[in-house]
Order: sequence, then C-alpha cells, then structure tokens
Amino acid sequence: MSAVELSPEQIHAFAPAAQGAAGNSASPEAIRKLSRQLASPKLGAKTQRKALDRLKSALMAIRAGDFDLGARRALDALNMDETNGLAWHVLAICREKSGQFGQALLAYEAALKLLPNETDIAHDLGRLAQLMGYLEIAEKLLLKYLAADPGHVEATNNLACVQRDQKRYGDAVATLQAMLAIEPESPLLWNTLGTVLSDQGDMVTALTFFEEALRLDPGFAKARYNRANARQPLGDADGALADIEAALPGAETPYERAMMTMARAMLLMTLGRIPEGFEAYEIRLDPHMPEAMRVAVNAPRWDPKTEDLRGKRLLIVGEQGLADEMVFGACIGDVIEAVGPEGKVYVAVEARLIGLFQRAFPAAVVGAHKAVRLEGRITRFVPFAEELEGGVDAWFPMASLLAVYRPSISAFPDHRGYLVPDPEKVARWKAELEALGPGLKVGLHWKSLVLDGSRARYFSNFERWRPVLTTPGAVMVNLQCGDVTEDLAAAKAAGVSIWTPPINLKDDLEDVAALSVAVDLVIGPGIAGTNLAAAVGATTWMISAPDDWHYLGTDRYPFYPHLRYFRRDSFSEWDATIARIRAALEEAVAAGNAR
Repeated sequence: MSAVELSPEQIHAFAPAAQGAAGNSASPEAIRKLSRQLASPKLGAKTQRKALDRLKSALMAIRAGDFDLGARRALDALNMDETNGLAWHVLAICREKSGQFGQALLAYEAALKLLPNETDIAHDLGRLAQLMGYLEIAEKLLLKYLAADPGHVEATNNLACVQRDQKRYGDAVATLQAMLAIEPESPLLWNTLGTVLSDQGDMVTALTFFEEALRLDPGFAKARYNRANARQPLGDADGALADIEAALPGAETPYERAMMTMARAMLLMTLGRIPEGFEAYEIRLDPHMPEAMRVAVNAPRWDPKTEDLRGKRLLIVGEQGLADEMVFGACIGDVIEAVGPEGKVYVAVEARLIGLFQRAFPAAVVGAHKAVRLEGRITRFVPFAEELEGGVDAWFPMASLLAVYRPSISAFPDHRGYLVPDPEKVARWKAELEALGPGLKVGLHWKSLVLDGSRARYFSNFERWRPVLTTPGAVMVNLQCGDVTEDLAAAKAAGVSIWTPPINLKDDLEDVAALSVAVDLVIGPGIAGTNLAAAVGATTWMISAPDDWHYLGTDRYPFYPHLRYFRRDSFSEWDATIARIRAALEEAVAAGNAR
C-alpha cells in the first residue's frame, strides 16, 4: 500500500470515541463456522490438502489467541495457493486482531473478491472499514450483508454506527428503532442508540439508554465504557472512572482495551491524579489505537527511569495535533537544562510552528516532522534529524515529558505563555489594528477545521455568537481559519462588521501568533488557534468543554496560568456561556482593556 502524506488537520488529538460497533471476527462462533467450511473441502490435489492442514493449524492458533502464528500458517497456505479465499479470510482475521488494520483490510478485500457470496466476509470487512473511517465503503458492505440476512442484529447495529459516524443521526435512530421493535431486549441496540445521542452532546438521554443496556446485560463492557463517557461531562468523573475500571476486564479486543485505557488515562488527568494520569497516557501510542503515532527514527527511545540525559543528543518529537504541540511544548526548557551544555536538544514540530519554538528555545535545534499513512497507520518521520552528522542518541515523544517534568501541579511554571512571536510582525499588526479606529480589538475563533463524528458537539453555530459580535465598543477581528465565507456574509447582512486580515489564517501561523498578541483579546473554543494565543502569552478567553481534562483537577489551566476560561457545564449550554462572555466583554470595553 502506498504512503499518503497527511496534513496536521488530518491528525487530531484524541477524544474518547463511543463504542457501538459489534462483531468479533475471531469469536468462537465465527471460528466454528470457518472450521465447518474446512471440514468439507472440495480439495483433491496434494498441495491443496497441505494448504488445508495449514489453515486448520491457523484456526487452532486463533482459538489460542496466537494471531501471529495464525497469520504465518495462513501465509503458508497462500504460498501454496494464492487463490484460496478461506486463507485470505483467516489471514485478515489474524491481521485485524494483531492491530495491523491496513493489511487486514487488504486481506479481507482479497477474500471477498475470491468468495463474493460469503456475506460474513462482507460483514467483517464492513466493520473494519468503519473502524478505519472508510464509512461509504463500510455502508455498502453492510447493506450487502443485510440484503442476504435482513434481520441480523449485529449488522443492523453496525450500519447504524456508520450512519452515526456520518452525522446522519436521524437515519441511525430510524435504523435502530426499526430493529428494536423486533428485538427490544437487545442491549447492543440500546447501547448504540445511546452513542447516537452522546455524539450529539445529549448526555442525559444517552445515559438513560446506556443504563437500559446495562440493565439487560450488567456485564456489557462497551455500555459501561460509554456510560463513563456520559457521566464525566455530567460532573461525575469519579463514577466515570469506576465504570471504566469495571469495563476494562470485559474488553473483547485489543482495540477496545486500548480505547478504554485511554479513557481511563484522561479521567485520571481530569481528577488531577498526576503523574499517574500522564503515565497512563502512554496508551495513545499503542498500535491498537487507530490514530496511534508511530515514530520512524533511527535511534532508541529514551528511558527516563534508567538513563541520565546529561551530555545526550535527544530528539523530542511533537504530538498528533497543533494544539497538543503547544500544550506539551513548555517542557522543552526542562530537557535543555537536563542535557546540559555538553548535550543538545533537537525538536521536531509542525513546520508552521518552527519559528515560534526556535525563538522560545534558542539553545535547541528546531525542525519539521512529516506524517504519512502507511498501511492505515500514521507514521511520523523527522527528515532533518536523519541528516544530522552523528545522528541522535535517543528520541522521546513530547507529551511523555509531562510524567518526567510535571509530576505535580506545583511543577507547572507560573508563566504567561512560553512561545515567542516575531516582534516585527507584532509591531506591524499593532499598526494595522490602530488604523481600524477606536475600540477594543477582539480576535475571534469559533470552530475547528475537523468536525467529524462527535467533535461537532464541542462547537456552536455562528449565529449563537451574535451577542458577542454586537458588543458596543468592540472591534471584531477574524482569526478563524478555513472557509468562513457564509458566516462572515451572514454577519455583514446583520450589520456586524468583522475585519479579516489579508493573510492565510490556516498556514501563516507566524502572523496569526503576532496578531493574537497585537489584539487586545482573543476569544474562542479550545482549538489550535486559542491554544496558539495562550501559548504566546496573548490575553485569551477560552470556552472549555464539560469534559476538558486540562484543568488537572484544579480551578485553572495549569498549562496556561494566565488563561481566562468560560466553562460549559453541559454540551448544550451555549447561550448561557455566550451571555457570560458578552457581560465580561462589556466590562473589558468599559475598562479599556481585557484581563
């Protein structure tokens, strides 16, 4: 499979995903079915009989949970007969269970091509395609399966999951309701119905459906995990953690276990249990996480428990999104101190951030990383490090520095940002803003470039911002990247003037950083733009979500101590939050400055 280079917007920070999809390609029932197919083969040639023996051995390995051995036996069979559809199916199961989703997808496709009438393969392939985000393909395959078996609960459930992930919430509800009319005692369907509601931010109703699923099946680990994700934003983080820890032993696959472990890590951080939460956050790099980052560097990973950094050449590799790199990057100064004058620190960040990090840490060498998708996996390369004479002694993920250098809240520095904008650009933009006339200059962000799945619940529509936009004495400055033509046109039609600077707000982050400092105030939800403003020390008001873990159990943002936050108590609480911002903005206008 060819490599596909990814933009940073295609690689975003993790948020707990709802678990609704059902089916286990390696379940006892599935393996028994494959065994029956092997028990009555239409084989005669000696080579084919040998291939059959290898496949029987592969199924024994799957039953024992040894998926690597199962894959080797399936490959043995394919080396004897590459047109053996059953062998491709068995290989696909082993690859999927080993977390090699890209290879599994190819193997399922080969099996389906050779065995087009085997609808079980279509179901397995559809489920994996949904897991990997290939939603249109998944829908077609699941519909193919349901055409042959229209009453199949798991396939119907998985189709609803695909519709949910496409934000076709009405279709998903209709699909589930139709099957619930036939199977009202199915905990699987109630659980998925809950995920459709939770994706839209309706945690109260979602909780009702998760509890119904657990009433029907108290041991249903997915429903318990999903209930945890509903309880946290409703203010019950302790109850959510108890649910996650109860669900973990019931995880059916390595993927489910990884997702639950990630949710546990984020809850530990929410509760301020550090460094325990930071240490648990290492799960983000587990290969069973679909968006886990693999780092391709010709050096070992540094082990802070056994290796002294003094005198070492260490490469710090940035994380999976722009905001993450700004949140976690403040630890770089600690590493520079640790290696000492005889060592050297190299930092790989998103290319648009190089100047900001280089000015902040002049003793380090800052360069760009690149991400590509290989066989369905994100792989991060660091080209400039490969060209260093003598290379580096070790590398380390940027977020993993927290467990080492921020073991307690008191270890967080009380600073006003740490990244350094270009002073000449700041001066230029101050002059540009002065030309706009009197008034408090307010930079605005209101949405993310990535709005897939449940992420949409973290943002409001632009119309809700009207009270802020119409604040007397405030001059609005557009800092929102992406296509916002319709939003700006609607504002203009309503008599609201929003000035847009003549730059590329997505790519010219040096200018966006300078503008953030030049304006009197930056307001927005917790996205890359507001994180950038906070990281460069700009006066920043951030709208935080009810499940935001960055507070670390405190009443402030330890990562940005100067940040003023407006916390939403629920995902639906937008109007009240916007009203609070309007009132605070009126006070700032009256005072002539924001705080």
